[in-house]
Amino acid sequence: MMNEKLLEIYAQSFKDNWELPALSNYITKKTISYGEFAKAIARYHILFNECGIKQGDKIALLGKNTPEWIQIFFATITYGAVIVPVLNDFNPQDAQHIVNHSDSVLLFTDPGIWESIDYDKLPKVKAVFSLSNGELLAESEESEESVLNAMRNLSSIFNAKYRNGFSREDIKYPDVASDALAVINYTSGTTGFSKGVMLSYNNLCGNVVYGINANLHFRGSRCVSFLPLAHAYGCAFDMLVPLAVGTHITLLGKLPTPKILMKAMNEIRPHLVICVPLILEKIYRKQIIPMITKQTIRWALAIPLIDTAIYTQIRKRLVEVFGGNFEEIIVGGAPLNKEVEDFLHKIKFPFTVGYGMTECGPLISHTPWREFIPTSSGRTLPGIMETKILSADPENIPGEICVRGENRMQGYYKNQEATDLVLDEEGWLHTGDMGTRTADGTIFIKGRSKTMILSANGQNIYPEEIESKLNNMPFVAESLIVERNSRLVALVYPDYEAMDANGIGAYQLRDIMEQVRKDLNKLVAPYEQIEKIQLIANEFEKTPKRSIKRYLYNA
Repeated sequence: MMNEKLLEIYAQSFKDNWELPALSNYITKKTISYGEFAKAIARYHILFNECGIKQGDKIALLGKNTPEWIQIFFATITYGAVIVPVLNDFNPQDAQHIVNHSDSVLLFTDPGIWESIDYDKLPKVKAVFSLSNGELLAESEESEESVLNAMRNLSSIFNAKYRNGFSREDIKYPDVASDALAVINYTSGTTGFSKGVMLSYNNLCGNVVYGINANLHFRGSRCVSFLPLAHAYGCAFDMLVPLAVGTHITLLGKLPTPKILMKAMNEIRPHLVICVPLILEKIYRKQIIPMITKQTIRWALAIPLIDTAIYTQIRKRLVEVFGGNFEEIIVGGAPLNKEVEDFLHKIKFPFTVGYGMTECGPLISHTPWREFIPTSSGRTLPGIMETKILSADPENIPGEICVRGENRMQGYYKNQEATDLVLDEEGWLHTGDMGTRTADGTIFIKGRSKTMILSANGQNIYPEEIESKLNNMPFVAESLIVERNSRLVALVYPDYEAMDANGIGAYQLRDIMEQVRKDLNKLVAPYEQIEKIQLIANEFEKTPKRSIKRYLYNA
């Protein structure tokens, strides 16, 4: 167990940073201070108490990233209740199932989402509240009187309790056990229905303390939150760590298209950027490749010193895209395309790649960008996490990555069978990821054990490595490598935008893709050769964190 206690960290942060800006809505431009944030939490505590909520009760949270979303998240965990954040990209049936499966007794959601949910099918939920304005959307017959009274008397109870106004000295949170359940985070998973990951206060604290000690955020720093906070990655490093140190969080509140993101970054100039690979890969494909493939630039890049000057200018331009004021960009959530990573390393762009999973809330490994080893996923968090590789030669022969430590989950909620499949008797979590590990704990990931293909001659084939190369080929938007009759086939969704820009018609695609296949086969090992490319008409179906649902395409 950590020596530090999560709720003590936040109580101290809210007191120390009372007057500093805490949360801003990028769309409305409304900002609240740490003091106002703590006051909002206190009001929710009164609401919970009046509604009969006890420590350990579950409260579901379904909606877009907003300051109100964060207030409810923190009000729940600082009350001693359990928060159940639900990705708003889940369809209504899945969201409904999660609320029921988690045994949630309150639900906070967007009114627009609520219209698609049948309250009659939420038998355990006492009341439903609007995320945007706190309005009561529905209440059960059994709790109607207590909920209505709570809503009606909330202000008078608050004013009576804090007669001299709410102040720093009024910030007091319960002494909740470190191993108590804090969050049930339902994975979006690519292999079937999601499971409820049980994260304790200590699990969250391990991530927060690492972030504080690594100085990822600091008092008065700024960050732009655009990843879903209902997902462990964004939750930990765009919310939990920033609010532990006095960072000003601006919530983007809209789809992070390159244009919108660039505008926000340049206005806010964040000190740290938390990013998924897709964003860097899009910028590389749409802005950098067209530039460096021009004939004149290609000639110039072949000349020493001139090439350095060009790469310096590209780096400067790319740094400005993200506001020009950050220490590093941390890439996580999915593997970074190798070609993109090689280029970013060549131009000395300040980025690093971390490794984590929801089951570790999420962080397992990270290295500051100046120490980052290309193609790695960072170093196992010292003093917080342990890793091992199930291989006879962990440094050279890939094996399953196993982890344990402060951040490791308690298990899957009401699913002992699934828990037993991944947690062994020694406390190791079997991640399902394949990789190698150096003596200092630096991890190199090869792919998922479930996606690995065993070739006819016994070679291990990792589809992700081939896809990484294929996705950089002309007119390929995204791809999947699958096995068909003991042969490798590439499923490709074409880049129609690039086709239109180059005057390429659909009738030309077959010949173009055949050339792509031949070029790809020159870059891979003999046992990784692609027999054919099969075009698909629509984008691959994805999870909310933008991972392709592979299981839909394996048949």
